[in-house]
Amino acid sequence: MKRKAMVIGLASITVGLVVLAVFRNSYFDSRVYHGAIVYWFRDGGMVYDFLRPGTPYGFTYPPFAGLVMSPMAVLPLLMVMILATLGTVITTGLLVWWLTGPEIQRRGWPVKFAFAIAFCLALSFEPVRETISFGQVNTLLLALVAGDMILGLDRGRKWAGVGIGLATAIKLTPGVFILYLLVTRRWRALGTAVGTATGVTLLAGALFPDESREFWTSALWDTNRVGVLHIVSNQSERGFLARLPIDTIESKVWLVCVLATLALWAWRVARAPEDVVGGLALTGIVGCLLSPVTWIHHWVWVIPALVRCLFLFDSNRARFALGAAAYVLMTSHITWLWEKPPIPPMELLGANVYVWFGLALLLWTPVGITRSSEVHAKVKIIA
Repeated sequence: MKRKAMVIGLASITVGLVVLAVFRNSYFDSRVYHGAIVYWFRDGGMVYDFLRPGTPYGFTYPPFAGLVMSPMAVLPLLMVMILATLGTVITTGLLVWWLTGPEIQRRGWPVKFAFAIAFCLALSFEPVRETISFGQVNTLLLALVAGDMILGLDRGRKWAGVGIGLATAIKLTPGVFILYLLVTRRWRALGTAVGTATGVTLLAGALFPDESREFWTSALWDTNRVGVLHIVSNQSERGFLARLPIDTIESKVWLVCVLATLALWAWRVARAPEDVVGGLALTGIVGCLLSPVTWIHHWVWVIPALVRCLFLFDSNRARFALGAAAYVLMTSHITWLWEKPPIPPMELLGANVYVWFGLALLLWTPVGITRSSEVHAKVKIIA
């Protein structure tokens, strides 16, 4: 009964947090997607000309993503919101099971109870709440990549790489996982990922030549379409630099940061190529850090790193503490205190919580842990 009461209490808190986020964000991105797809497929307009009324925001994804979203053209907006919510909840559940299930079983914990607690904590995580409340696709893409790596790559399946390729064709940022396959010399999966991404992109190009030409020659390079770099919700290294008084050299400093971050990431994953989940964790983080615009809801990609750190509570307390601090502060909504600066003297830290923890997790998330389909087999952890 105590376990049941604990789950019910935590679930109630989770639902309350999600509902508050929904009231705040009102499925803003789903409204943009739905409006753009209707404008494209029903009204015959150029999808990249669409802007949600009263805003500068429009459709920013490749044409293949529009093809995937095309059923929205015949669905009412309310149904799109419901399906987006269900999609995020279901894919979050899958992610939690893939990442925590083997460890829960290995430790002999009550499976249903432990999974329910982990699931509630995942849904309460602010990037997941923001994904639900904006009506975003982040956990769907993360599940596509994570499933590809955990169920395909880690098990030597011939189809490994398909998920990474599809995710890259839908939204370009998962393309960093193609670099992961290159750095870890997984040539077959690399070829599959590149071939999949290329194939579906060419398919979209054949079906929608005008839209493809517009995206690859114009819309892709227009950063104004996705928002202002310096606002606090942009938790990338570029956003961090844009909030500093270094306008004249910002792009040069960013290039140095990108190269340094890539070098650190490549060094770490190359030292433990057998640790696929560790590679998933580090590559998800580096993608968030390096993208010019990384909204807070994009940081769902840090979930594998948090799980990796938090499950080391009995063997590495420092890394557990890092994971716990990252989860608590990333869930606390504290970053938004600096939404309208200046609020000295903690702006440098508070306005960049995700960036700082992203860098810390990139440095200290443990790698060198192998995993079978049933349990984790711990080996020497590479610092």
